[in-house]
Parts: sequence; C-alpha cells; structure tokens
Amino acid sequence: MDRLSLQDPLFATYTIAAALMIFKAVGMSWLTVFRMMKIRGGFRSPEDLRKTSINPHPDPSQLAPNEYVERVRRIQLNDLENLPFFLVAALLFVLARPPLLIAQCLLYGYVISSLLHFAAYFTAQTHDMRATFWTVGSVILIVLAAWPFYCALLSVLYGI
Repeated sequence: MDRLSLQDPLFATYTIAAALMIFKAVGMSWLTVFRMMKIRGGFRSPEDLRKTSINPHPDPSQLAPNEYVERVRRIQLNDLENLPFFLVAALLFVLARPPLLIAQCLLYGYVISSLLHFAAYFTAQTHDMRATFWTVGSVILIVLAAWPFYCALLSVLYGI
C-alpha cells in the first residue's frame, strides 16, 4: 500500500487532523475580518481609512488596537506559530509508520488540545487553563517529532 494514499489509514488520519487544523487557522482569518467589520475598527493599515462602501465613514480611531479584534489576532498568531510544526512533525511521524491507534491518539489529541486552547483563549479563561491545553499540544508535538527522529537514528546507526 502506498504510504501517501488515503487508502492508508495512517495517512488518512494525518489528512483529517491536518485539514481540521488548517480549517481552524483559516477560520481565524475570517473571524478577525468579521470582528473588524462588526465594530468598524481594529484596522491595521492606513489605507483602511479610505472612504469605501464598506467603510463609508472612516475615522483615525479605527486604526487603534481593539481588544475585541486583537484577542482573535493573538489566537491566529498562535496558530501561525504552531501549525507549520504540527504539519511537518505529523507527516514525518506518519512516514515512520507508528501503530494506527497511537497515531490516532496523538494526532487527534493535538487537534483536541488546540481546539480547547482556542476555546479557553476565546472566552478569556485564565492563563493556567490556556497553558495547560497548550502544554498538552506541545508535548504531543515533541513526541511527533521524536518518534521519526528515533526511527531514523536507528536506521542510520544500525540499519534497522
């Protein structure tokens, strides 16, 4: 069976987890724009103050940071910082051919921890709660990266 085929349960698991994380990251962009349009503020670029049908009454205060928008931007920044690591580490992990159940637990565990981190951040929960969900995801990322590293090291050193 081809390793990079959706017929392979490991790769299908990766595909589902990766797609969910990408949908989440793209969703954050849409949520940011929605919030900016809702309050007509939180803009970042001076050209956003040009009079248009979307912004018929521009005002310099629209460029001021707005917590309603900035909270979502911080969540999106977290996605942009972590998503590339997940996508690469998870793909290398799947290529190392772990047992399916372990792969499902780790990959879906990462998705769940990321969604819980989002929910905690979005609803302004304590730092401790956010940090707990982030830590779970971070530990999973370390395992995802360490597994193929260990397999490749064994292969190089011992031809296994």
